[in-house]
Amino acid sequence: MKFKLLIAVILFMQFSTMRAQENSELPYYEITEYAQNYTAGTVAARLIDGLGFRYYWVSEALTSKDLEYRLNEEGRSTLETLQHIYDLSTVIRDAALKVPHIKETLKKPMTYVELRSETLKNLKTASNIISKEDNLEQFNMVFRSPNGDKTVPFWNAINGPIEDAVWHCGQIAAYRRASGNSISSKVNHFMGTVNN
Repeated sequence: MKFKLLIAVILFMQFSTMRAQENSELPYYEITEYAQNYTAGTVAARLIDGLGFRYYWVSEALTSKDLEYRLNEEGRSTLETLQHIYDLSTVIRDAALKVPHIKETLKKPMTYVELRSETLKNLKTASNIISKEDNLEQFNMVFRSPNGDKTVPFWNAINGPIEDAVWHCGQIAAYRRASGNSISSKVNHFMGTVNN
């Protein structure tokens, strides 16, 4: 019995170490730093950072049961919602990079871990670029299709993909609760920190 307990403790410690390493490599574990000045760029970047923080925690430690959960047959599963948020993050990233957005079709399906990582990196890339700028007019969303390009101002990025992704984070939070795996109570969304 003592041997089994020792093995369990060792495995738990290894798992905790692996999770800590994963958490330190991904952005948005916390968002404690903020800009010294309010500019269009720092405010827009903080909106993206708030989304990144929420996404980090709503997508953290999802189980197979969580990923498969759907409210009803017509609705998206949690995994499908994560894929949709990834798609929205590519629109935000491409606007920041000032490149036309071409709807990505997942050539190779990503795992949950890859999907989560890439979404967080896309948001961090966008935030880092936008935070340094005062003129957001240069960050138009350009949607490229076989019929040509459609340009939409950055205003629509705020009420479009950024807020849509926040909305879907809320959905996943509710789904997690329904599937029995609520977000950690240590997360402080108001401060952007994690209480120990």
